[in-house]
Amino acid sequence: MIKSLKKTFAALCCLSLFAGISAQSKTDIPTIHVDKNGVMRWSDTNNEASFYGVNYTLPFAHAYRAMNYLGKDHKAAIDKDVYHFARLGFNAYRIHIWDVEISDGKGQLLTNDHLDLLDYLISKLRERNIRVLITTMTNFGNGYPERNINTGAFSYLYDKCKVHSTPEAIAAQQNYIGQLVQHVNPYTKESYKDDPYIVGFEINNEPCHADTPKQTEEYINQMLSALKKAGNKKPVFYNVSHNSGHVQAYYNTAVQGTTYQWYPVGLVAGHTRKGNFLPFVDNYDIPFSNAKGFNNKAKAVYEYDPADNMYSYIHPAMARTFRSNGFQWITQFAYDPIDMAWANTEYQTHFLNLAYTPQKAISMKIAAEVAYAVPMNKKYAQYPNDTIFDNFRVSYNNDLSEMNTPEKFFYSNQTTTSPVSVNDLKEIAGYNDSPIISYEGTGAYFLDRLEDGLWRLEVMPDAVQIQDPFEKPSLKKEVVTIAWNEWNMTVKLPSLGNDFTVKAINAGNNIQSTAKGNSFAVKPGVYLLSRSDYTPAQNWTANSQWNRIRLGEYVAPEARTNTFSVAHTPATIIENGKPLQIEAQIVGPSFPDSVIIYTDKVSFWADKNPYVKMNRVKGYTYQAVIPVDMLWGSAVNYNIIVCKGGKNYTYPANVEGNPLDWDFYKNSYFSTQVVAPESPVQLVKITDSYSRIETYGIPETSYMTSQLDDSDLKGSKALVFKSHKKDTDARFFWKKYIKDDVANRKEALQKAQAIYVNLNGTHNIDNLNVGFITSDGLSYSAKIAVGADSKTYRIPLADLKQGATTLLPAPYPTFLDRYFTPDTGIPFDITKIESIELSTDQTNKNEITLELNNIYLK
Repeated sequence: MIKSLKKTFAALCCLSLFAGISAQSKTDIPTIHVDKNGVMRWSDTNNEASFYGVNYTLPFAHAYRAMNYLGKDHKAAIDKDVYHFARLGFNAYRIHIWDVEISDGKGQLLTNDHLDLLDYLISKLRERNIRVLITTMTNFGNGYPERNINTGAFSYLYDKCKVHSTPEAIAAQQNYIGQLVQHVNPYTKESYKDDPYIVGFEINNEPCHADTPKQTEEYINQMLSALKKAGNKKPVFYNVSHNSGHVQAYYNTAVQGTTYQWYPVGLVAGHTRKGNFLPFVDNYDIPFSNAKGFNNKAKAVYEYDPADNMYSYIHPAMARTFRSNGFQWITQFAYDPIDMAWANTEYQTHFLNLAYTPQKAISMKIAAEVAYAVPMNKKYAQYPNDTIFDNFRVSYNNDLSEMNTPEKFFYSNQTTTSPVSVNDLKEIAGYNDSPIISYEGTGAYFLDRLEDGLWRLEVMPDAVQIQDPFEKPSLKKEVVTIAWNEWNMTVKLPSLGNDFTVKAINAGNNIQSTAKGNSFAVKPGVYLLSRSDYTPAQNWTANSQWNRIRLGEYVAPEARTNTFSVAHTPATIIENGKPLQIEAQIVGPSFPDSVIIYTDKVSFWADKNPYVKMNRVKGYTYQAVIPVDMLWGSAVNYNIIVCKGGKNYTYPANVEGNPLDWDFYKNSYFSTQVVAPESPVQLVKITDSYSRIETYGIPETSYMTSQLDDSDLKGSKALVFKSHKKDTDARFFWKKYIKDDVANRKEALQKAQAIYVNLNGTHNIDNLNVGFITSDGLSYSAKIAVGADSKTYRIPLADLKQGATTLLPAPYPTFLDRYFTPDTGIPFDITKIESIELSTDQTNKNEITLELNNIYLK
């Protein structure tokens, strides 16, 4: 009964919340068609269309089940996330439907909770004027990251690579796809095929065509026939970035659009990737662009993501590259539902949510503007000369993306850029400080001018990363926590002046104040900022409609900081005789009374134990310096102790208590190695644990495995790498991110003259390329001849030459270039090194072996 009432209420809201949009007759709503040149155009103006948005999978699979595990209301969750889609300026949504959850073995469409939630989601997107591209089938299970649940649907009955050529499977798909497009959405009262907000249909997600190209062509035609029989007149898309041998078969069919994906830095690293990836996203060359019919099909990006990183500089660069190559539909994969984003369990390798990844979300908002502003096929200079383009800027060094026009000013991180016309600004979105906004919190904020003298301010709560979000996922593990705190904000806008009024309008927020000059205290919520002499032109209230939102709408997760968390990565190395800089993010249910550092030299029995106090410098960032007189020995081991209300909490053990308590027993330490200033700069040292060396083969069907060899009587260890080749002329690479290892060796770096590579031996390797990748994302290397015997090879830094940057890990789709060759020469700078890389030339030898001992600079 309660569930029925909730559904009735949701339906009423759907009909009333945005009556202006809903009241439009179907003939008044512009639709999309594809012209003879493969361009998607609007039906009313015939102008080129451009879409940008996300994938979002809450009605299905793990996201659906996780909502159940957490006791969350699915429709309430959809309402919250769709509001944020609108807040970020998205106009596109794509989903690959888990057919296994809405069909049976014969392809009969099942009316169930999954389909109802999809219908509800589509209706809510429609209210926000967000268009939809539906991929009708995934043809795989519904488990990831859990185990599959066999529902008996047709995709469970047939192998994914045979589902397109088995007659019974094809019949089930025809039955299913016809019923799906004819399905009437009870919330919109329109079938999928007739809903003007559904742009079109992609037949299936990432098909595996293991049979002949002729069978592929026949399969697509059979699906097109089923759609036509069902009455579909919308554009139909097909994936052409898989199964390279079948490309012409795709273009021989009458599909009107083609789909692609892009994962430029691979997937599922299991940890956060670091580095300058702008060379990775500089181009998207399609090698089959000369195929017959290529120019007659529209191009859509069904999925893309710079996976496994938290950077905010990449998305606008990727959007620019897509537009330069004629793409009109761009949807990231995938947006995390707000009610489970704290754990990032849905897709371990992806992480995006406005509340939990505010900087990435703002960069997505900027990327959306890139998609709308950059004309199709407009070309730009090659990186690094394209980091400033049109009204946009991206910066790896500042982890910043930025949009700056007379009316819009968006930035994903602290910026010193001034708005081009502060008097004309109508919309601001940001994170951290800019010349016109100062804010200490760690959430995103939005300011929108409603009329002269009146602005709407929306402030998100603070997001603080406390664990690596790309490690193994679990709903028992929080990776980003949310804190609600009051911070001071400064807003310098001529249209507001000084001493403006601040009035909260979101539910439960009663703040009302007057700015002191242009500064005021603010907590998460929505506010109207009014100039002191402002006279309203209309009656603005929390229920006033404005663009795609109500003024008083506000969506944010509750505070999750029930306990203290300390996020800290210790320095790898410090030189003897120099102090150690410490920085940590510390967040909890309140601010600590104090935070101190003890080294492992303290003792319960001592009358006086030295300690260092950490000071909060901004937000949740605490810093301290351990002085030289507290550093001795080969390593400095230390604890961070958070003190609050007479209680102590010690980290990294994360236990209540203090190392000086008589019964404190569960201790562990943050540790930094101490070395002599004149010692070599160690880049790679093989240990019993983990050397952090990644290996790659090109092509990827060839790869390497490693095994520790500690048989040396002197205690020296080596990693023995062996190739496994499935291709002739394969290349092999060894790569390690070393920026953190050399951060405290600046003087030693500048004095270094050569790289030293200690090999215990090689087999079937004649030459080895040795060098670095810098913060510019560019590669510098030298070639050396190597032999089978143990030897230390010296490579003068003066011999390093700029060359092509190998794009490692492999990008998807696999047809993309594996090398970036710059056309701008930049001299090698030892202070910019971020990764070391070794590689072989192409070799047709059956097996190669490399025994690596260590690598250092001296």
